[in-house]
Amino acid sequence: MRGIASVPTYVVMQPNTLCNLDCSYCYLPFRQVDKRMPVEVAAAVAELVAEWARSGRFSVVWHGGEPLATGREHLAALLAPFGSGIEHHVQTNATLIDDAWCDFFIEHQVRVSVSVDGPEAYNGERITRGGRPAYDRIVRGIDTLRRRGIPFSALCVVGDPRPGVAAGLYDYFLDLGCDVLGINVEEREGVNTRANRHEAADVTAFWSELVAAWRREPRIHLREVEWSLRYVAAVLDGTADDLLPRRLDPIPTIAYDGSVVLLSPELAGFHDPRYGDFSSGNVLERPLGEILAGAAATPWIAEFLDGVQACRQSCPYFGFCGGAHAANRYFEHGRFDTTETDHCRNSKIRLLEGVLDHARDHQPTGVGG
Repeated sequence: MRGIASVPTYVVMQPNTLCNLDCSYCYLPFRQVDKRMPVEVAAAVAELVAEWARSGRFSVVWHGGEPLATGREHLAALLAPFGSGIEHHVQTNATLIDDAWCDFFIEHQVRVSVSVDGPEAYNGERITRGGRPAYDRIVRGIDTLRRRGIPFSALCVVGDPRPGVAAGLYDYFLDLGCDVLGINVEEREGVNTRANRHEAADVTAFWSELVAAWRREPRIHLREVEWSLRYVAAVLDGTADDLLPRRLDPIPTIAYDGSVVLLSPELAGFHDPRYGDFSSGNVLERPLGEILAGAAATPWIAEFLDGVQACRQSCPYFGFCGGAHAANRYFEHGRFDTTETDHCRNSKIRLLEGVLDHARDHQPTGVGG
């Protein structure tokens, strides 16, 4: 984890800025404005993606605002330059999904991930632009995916991680029928300035309870827990140093206008007096490969790499997370060379501690000191 890789494992494409929902915790600054990506931007990215894809699996993630608000015709035009052999993903709130969109997903082989925060009582933050609950519309879209036999992942934001929450959440997603589940503890970033600090014992207990629920019935892939267990197993067999990549994934995010923000999609669209707009270039002006090659020269990225090095030297959890959360550092501390954040505590440190607590509580009788 020293420096930035010249080839990413995926790119994030912002087909439009508009979202038809107005979730309370959303970080996106322009979600009420309809600015669509020109096809020329997609074509400029696709040229290099085709080269990267020849070396192995490569993903293009269509994310933010609400990609389906782009419309089927325009989204198809954005997909077209990528040709075959590229794995496309869309992150959607599902409210616009109907049979026509299911036909689109099947035709273009698009993998679907749905944002939903669990049972209706947990979805109070997910509201329409008119302030009405969006849950029924979300579930209607999910039901359409299920009726059409289209597999989907789920992404859940948890605003109050505490004991008694995780098991019910997991059971809900088992019944929902998703193949993969990702759990994000709400983060303070972008235009969401709400504090995300929680009692350490509560968050640890939340993750421990989630591990227990998953182990009882591991029918779906649980992203954070499975990664944690792989790390623990690697520590035990002495191979933990091989888990993290040698260099940070640049995660290029291509905004609707072609500007490129690296490392943290959440920084796109923001401006700072010291760092400017966080962009490292624009694909309509410079090839994406050149932008990636010069990444370390971007002032805020150089500062962030100093922060990663500080984490490496000071944090016992560095081997687990790699210190690679630029947006959290900035939106919590106002700069990039700091170390621990509330996001680290909630979603890395407490996660690993929860996994270990569960392991200690369920070790065989007579094992341990």
